[in-house]
Amino acid sequence: MPNPAHDAANDIAVSIRDVGKTYASGFEALKHVNLDIRRGEIFALLGPNGAGKTTLISIVCGIVNASSGTVLADGHDIVREYRATRSKIGLVPQELSTDTFETVWSTLKFSRGLFGKAPDPAHLEQVLRDLSLWDKKDAKIMTLSGGMKRRVLIAKALAHEPSILFLDEPTAGVDVELRHDMWRMVRALRERGTTIILTTHYIEEAEEMADRIGVIRKGELILVEDKQTLMRKLGSKQLAIQLMSPIEKLPESLADLPLALSEDGLSLVYSFDTQADDTGIAPLLRRLHDQGIDFKDLHSSETSLEDIFVRLVRAPA
Repeated sequence: MPNPAHDAANDIAVSIRDVGKTYASGFEALKHVNLDIRRGEIFALLGPNGAGKTTLISIVCGIVNASSGTVLADGHDIVREYRATRSKIGLVPQELSTDTFETVWSTLKFSRGLFGKAPDPAHLEQVLRDLSLWDKKDAKIMTLSGGMKRRVLIAKALAHEPSILFLDEPTAGVDVELRHDMWRMVRALRERGTTIILTTHYIEEAEEMADRIGVIRKGELILVEDKQTLMRKLGSKQLAIQLMSPIEKLPESLADLPLALSEDGLSLVYSFDTQADDTGIAPLLRRLHDQGIDFKDLHSSETSLEDIFVRLVRAPA
């Protein structure tokens, strides 16, 4: 009979337990971070500059040593079984650091060999084709544009066929077209079972791609939630009502409603929870009409993930 606990453990690609990082200067970059990242998901880690995103990724990838806590990658301890974990993980760093004088093909071959993988020209060719780099395979990296160099970094990270891929600000400084190309590639990798952890400053990127979202602030992971659940819990809807003629103030009979009157008296904003349906709008409009308040236009909107993120990081610690 299957063991549910065993199955649950197998479903976790990265397990982070009580991880902290304090530098020699005394600066505490991470504070008791606990996080499980599911196998085959796209997890977006959001936070302002200096929040600890890159430090956390660097610890999991073995670049920075944690001051406390443990990390398992695909069930292996990243310290005691570092050879096994390094081969499971691919990293696309935030900074553009490539082998400037090498060709695209040779740097991919070298990256694959670093992890003890047997040569596989067919795999490397497929990676380059997926990233629209095949026609650049013999070009020296120094001759490529910034966007193409970013693609090479992703190709290097995929050369050894990792099951866990970290993307640290992968689309920083690239144009919109390339950003959308990368989104398509990331989704394709997820479809093949790759676990993807993404840090980004582009909230639309997380809103477009992520299955779950974590928010980190001042070294603390303050929230982890499924994207849709997060937007339902913390979001709100607004109905903007343009009036036929201005009013000086709201009638007392409407004081029980979440209504805000504009300074010019020409519009009302009605706010309600995203978990509630829209059935309250018709009664609202009837109540306005009964008070002699007629309207000429309606416009509804929802809180975006960006609004939620800003609210979370600005909230008092």
